[in-house]
Amino acid sequence: MSGQRIDDGPVLIDLGEDPTPNPADAPPVAEPDAAPTGQAMQTVAALAGRQPSPLAKWFWRLLGTLVVFFASIALWDWVTALVARNEVLGWAALGLVGLFVLVCLAIVVREVAALARLQRIEALHVEADRVAAENDLGAARKLTDRLIRLYSGREDMRWGIDRLRAGTDNAFDADTLLGLAEDALLVPLDARARREVEAAARQVATVTAIVPLALADVAAAFTANLRMIRRIAEIYGGRSGTLGTWRLTRAVITHLVATGAVAVGDDLISSVGGGHLLSKLSRRVGEGLVNGALTARVGVAAIEVCRPLPFVSAERPRVTGLVRRALTGLFDKGGTGPT
Repeated sequence: MSGQRIDDGPVLIDLGEDPTPNPADAPPVAEPDAAPTGQAMQTVAALAGRQPSPLAKWFWRLLGTLVVFFASIALWDWVTALVARNEVLGWAALGLVGLFVLVCLAIVVREVAALARLQRIEALHVEADRVAAENDLGAARKLTDRLIRLYSGREDMRWGIDRLRAGTDNAFDADTLLGLAEDALLVPLDARARREVEAAARQVATVTAIVPLALADVAAAFTANLRMIRRIAEIYGGRSGTLGTWRLTRAVITHLVATGAVAVGDDLISSVGGGHLLSKLSRRVGEGLVNGALTARVGVAAIEVCRPLPFVSAERPRVTGLVRRALTGLFDKGGTGPT
């Protein structure tokens, strides 16, 4: 061993081809093939349009009755025991309970009045359809009088009411009179309702695009649509309360589900981007655009439900136009996201 010479240099092992992969040779990451479906609005439609069973209705009614009954007994026993212990504190507690009951009664009266007003507008809409179908001038004059009474307490409607009264004598058929009422009273309200729909569609699209949380887009779509429907009802004179808003929401969503207008179709895809825009955007932005467009569909349905007259001579709002005005410029393809 002493006669051998050991080379201290590096030992090179030839492995033939280089096994290290080249990043440039890696295949590109495939984008998801599925088009945006507007899952948030689909979930909102399913929740709002679901009809509870009669058994579930009776369960919640009885549960609420039992809770109110036993809470009333417990509160009464507490007040009487406090009166027996300290008369001043007992009467003070009784006064507070009385005030609370009065506030609850006021809330109930307001909700009942709101529901009655919504039913009044619904009756006007049904009557207008009948008058237009039969071309009954006498009934049309009575209908316009009811419309004037509906809006007589609003300062912003005074000019339209005066214009309608001045032109009533010059109308010699029902269609002309209904068209005059629509142009004088409802066309300005239609413009305000369109702006509410555009604002709600823009909000839903923005939140869906920038918030990565799983249920945040559903919550944003639900609250935005509820607020939009309530404001549209107030614009047309509905003044809906909590129960009235929920009733309107269920009516609107049920109508959309029944007609299939909540489903995402080719007309909706073209309305939000002109054919191929969604394929060029990120998945999240595409979902936002579709959810915004579906919100616009809900808004159009809400306008038709809350309007006291059907569209006679005025232009019916179109989802395509609302979506373009609401979402044009919202997403900058050259930037980082929503502006």
